[in-house]
Amino acid sequence: MTASELFDLTDKVAVITGGAGGIGVVYAEALAEAGASVVVADVDLEAATTTAAALSAKGHRVAGVAVDVRSAQSAAAMAQAAVDAFGGIDILVNNAAIMTDLPPYGLSNIPVDDWDRVIDVNFRGPLLCTQAVIPAMEARGGGRIVNGLSAGAFMPGGIYGVSKFALHGLTVNLAAELGGRGINVNAIAPGLVDNESAYVALPKDSEFREMIAATIPGKPSGPPEDLVGALLLLCSKAGDWITGQTILIDGGWITRL
Repeated sequence: MTASELFDLTDKVAVITGGAGGIGVVYAEALAEAGASVVVADVDLEAATTTAAALSAKGHRVAGVAVDVRSAQSAAAMAQAAVDAFGGIDILVNNAAIMTDLPPYGLSNIPVDDWDRVIDVNFRGPLLCTQAVIPAMEARGGGRIVNGLSAGAFMPGGIYGVSKFALHGLTVNLAAELGGRGINVNAIAPGLVDNESAYVALPKDSEFREMIAATIPGKPSGPPEDLVGALLLLCSKAGDWITGQTILIDGGWITRL
């Protein structure tokens, strides 16, 4: 098998939640360029269909659908839409997350409604979407699930960090549970990403961002495109032997022994 064949996704079907913005758009285009048919799923249906139309205009097989990842019914409808459009599901990228509209509280005084709002999207959402796609993946002999984590999961980071650390735990447990069914489950944890949503959460010119960057031994930040290599590895035949892992792409910011 050649190197290009290892990463080829021809005849695969990928579903990306939060696929209409930021990292999701980059992921959608990368998977489409690798040969996959792609379902761009987003809570904003207009944005999902616009993104799908733009990628379709480039010659890719892409459909846009609505999904509210907090709802089991909506996640099931998303999975069915992918099967109806392209015949099955091989890849799920749980990318949807609350990152820029975080509650302005510490954990010691966060209102329970704000806690639930973040946990429902960032932790419950990936679980519900995973449950929704499992039957379709099993029907095709297995699949790949990639969860969107953050380097912020591995340091004190308030509700966002807690939600992402919980997703790390979910990744490990689902990998153990689904491995025997041919489904690999992994995660990608970016460090300081250079895009507009990341700048909303941590402004480009903030002193805190500069302080963090000064502690990173390698490349301190990068665009969403820098995450594509890991995504293609985890979604393709090249990643057959990888499951239960969180890959940190952060210039060495977080080190785990």
